Amino acid sequence: MFIRTFTRLFGLHGPRFFSSHSSRKSYESRTFLYYTLSMGITMLGVGYAGVPIYRIYCSRYSSGTNVEFARAKSENIRNMKPVQDRQITVYFSADTYSNMAWNFKPVQTHLTVMPGETALAFYSAENPTDEPIIGIATYTIVPPEASKYFNKIQCFCFEEQRLNPHEKVDMPVFFYLDPEFAEDPKLFRANHIILHYTFFQARREKLSIPGISSTNVQPVTS
Repeated sequence: MFIRTFTRLFGLHGPRFFSSHSSRKSYESRTFLYYTLSMGITMLGVGYAGVPIYRIYCSRYSSGTNVEFARAKSENIRNMKPVQDRQITVYFSADTYSNMAWNFKPVQTHLTVMPGETALAFYSAENPTDEPIIGIATYTIVPPEASKYFNKIQCFCFEEQRLNPHEKVDMPVFFYLDPEFAEDPKLFRANHIILHYTFFQARREKLSIPGISSTNVQPVTS
């Protein structure tokens, strides 16, 4: 799914959203695609095993669960100044792990932002089944060198998400790129970033629907 997503975005002969007026730009686009595909394969291989670790990290460092962290981040945001001469296109993509029944996708394909500028994006999630499902999301950022500059102020990945039968919601990602992104020599030519989320089913047991008794409900078996 991850590979199909990015081949649709960029195509095998160059990115769909970028102009290819020069051979150099075409070469950069192909390099970016191949790099993305290799990262996607790697992340799919370790993603499922990394969910418990990711949840521990979020519980300690996310702004949704740590007051002092949130306060420090808020102060940094107030003092930020956008880097006017640098435009970064952030592409959004999504998939679900094999045991996850949700329909999950980004609402927008991309946004163009400046380092030091806050931005808001949305992902759509729908539970098409007749049972409640709890999910947890992990994310990947490409190129990985950009990860330390990609800051999420608010994100559905900070905690588990529950969807009742046939419920559909739009989930926000409020983020910014640290202004220091523009000063990193490793990222001087990185004008495109991919933010990819994968949703996993967080719990295997059956859940009760609000207002309906769950007495004698048995765990779901694979």
